[in-house]
Amino acid sequence: MKIGTVGTGVIVEEFLNAVKEVVNVECTAVYSRKEETARVLADNYNIKQIYTDYDKLLKDENVNFVYIASPNSMHYEYALKALQNGKNVICEKPFTSTVEEAGTLIELAKEKSLFLFEAITTLHLPNYNKIKEQIETLGEIKLVQCNYSQYSSRYDKFLEGIVTNVFNPVFSGGALADINIYNLHFVTGMFGKAKEVKYIANIAENGIDTSGIATLRYDDFVCECVGAKDSYSPSFVIIQGTKGYIKLNSPANQCLSFEIGIGDKVKTYNEQKFSNRMVYEVIEFINMYYNNDLKKCYKLLEHSLSVVDTVVMGRKDAGIVFAADSKQFNE
Repeated sequence: MKIGTVGTGVIVEEFLNAVKEVVNVECTAVYSRKEETARVLADNYNIKQIYTDYDKLLKDENVNFVYIASPNSMHYEYALKALQNGKNVICEKPFTSTVEEAGTLIELAKEKSLFLFEAITTLHLPNYNKIKEQIETLGEIKLVQCNYSQYSSRYDKFLEGIVTNVFNPVFSGGALADINIYNLHFVTGMFGKAKEVKYIANIAENGIDTSGIATLRYDDFVCECVGAKDSYSPSFVIIQGTKGYIKLNSPANQCLSFEIGIGDKVKTYNEQKFSNRMVYEVIEFINMYYNNDLKKCYKLLEHSLSVVDTVVMGRKDAGIVFAADSKQFNE
């Protein structure tokens, strides 16, 4: 795999550090609208090719995957153009702003037999999959609680009137799309798509949610997902059943360790060896690519589509409108 990156933020550096840990993959090009930011990233990671023209990156025969870590609202545009030009895509979360955008990308990828991955670490972590294996030991599931709260340094700027992308509805920001979405991925991957979604949020004057609580209803249990960028709390996931519980002692996107309590017995698990959580997804993407396992890739896209739909239902319930939304959403 030869990857060209879009974006120069911290998440891109984390991704490139993960790439260094894995064989059969390398970053061959960096794209940024500003040459100086691209140059810094390229120099730090010994990447030879720099582009400030996205079309030129897409014509580079030494790039067969495009990794997209642009502002949320631009994921669709960059991914669409990459697929149209025959490039495989790895797109950061949130996958897209709307269900329509997600559907268009998925259909195009299938039409062209291209790989399209959402870079959501949770699903590929060994501890997450161990939890899935052990979930039946809890008996009937009754309650699920998730909390990912992390005070954002950009929130201080927001209070001063400086609106960065993450707190801007034009750029598809907000707590639900930016941080609570990790909880939604965790729960959806574990239990499937919820039957009903409600979202109660702290909404700022510009219409963006700075924190909130999403309630997901399933046939036999309810789930509470808390996400905050305006306050802090220890992050965790607790799954409660009639026979016991599972507690994840970290945010849903890291799954650092977890404990299972059955009766008076508590056992702690940790099957992860890489400190960089993104290594596991990179390994999975490489394996699917070299095995030409499009079936598994497209199965993961069904999950991504379910999560996008869940986010949109939550936003609609709370009255949060993005610039990317269709007229039907506004009605």
